[in-house]
Amino acid sequence: MNWDWILFDADETLFTFDAFGGLQRMFLDYSVTFTADDFQDYQAVNKPLWIDYQNGAISALHLQHQRFQGWSERLNVPAGDLNAAFLNAMAEICTPLPGAVSLLNALKDKVKIGIITNGFTALQQIRLERTGLRDFFDLLVISEQVGIAKPDRRIFDYAFEQMGNPPRDRVMMVGDTAESDILGGINAGLATCWLNAHGRSLPQGINPTWQVSSLGELEQLLCKP
Repeated sequence: MNWDWILFDADETLFTFDAFGGLQRMFLDYSVTFTADDFQDYQAVNKPLWIDYQNGAISALHLQHQRFQGWSERLNVPAGDLNAAFLNAMAEICTPLPGAVSLLNALKDKVKIGIITNGFTALQQIRLERTGLRDFFDLLVISEQVGIAKPDRRIFDYAFEQMGNPPRDRVMMVGDTAESDILGGINAGLATCWLNAHGRSLPQGINPTWQVSSLGELEQLLCKP
């Protein structure tokens, strides 16, 4: 194997992230039937916030509160409480993506494995415990704790300090979001692998080293003799 470390994104790279299911479950506790239209409205607010967060324009806390601001006013419940309930619901319904466990087993003992995620601290740690995957990882870097999000090179520099500064040409970044995971890996001077499960076209100017459509395909690529 040509790698000393393989770094993964978390959401939609190793774990499925059914936000609609999580919101439906969470809002039941507030006696709200959360519909597909409600979800569209939520995403219309949420998605631009994530782009602002990726670009360093807003903090994790601002994102987490702002996305529930409308519901907070409607239900007269603090936005922070709604956000905490949502993260809790998401932790409960989380499962590894198809092929994730097989891939991690194939890599274990051959390379060191890390996670660099723009997700939030509360969810990431619970999720690793609940899915039983914690022991696979030698590194867990969460943007909320570092105060910098991918694609900023500095979150990778922070990770490399934690990793003991291995040679960068021996490290690969794997993720599903070209604009944060792949661009971030490129910014940090790493090989990159874009997990493109939905057949998206690449954003202009972002060129991953490899592209795969599933974790099974990545396992074959990494572990072929």
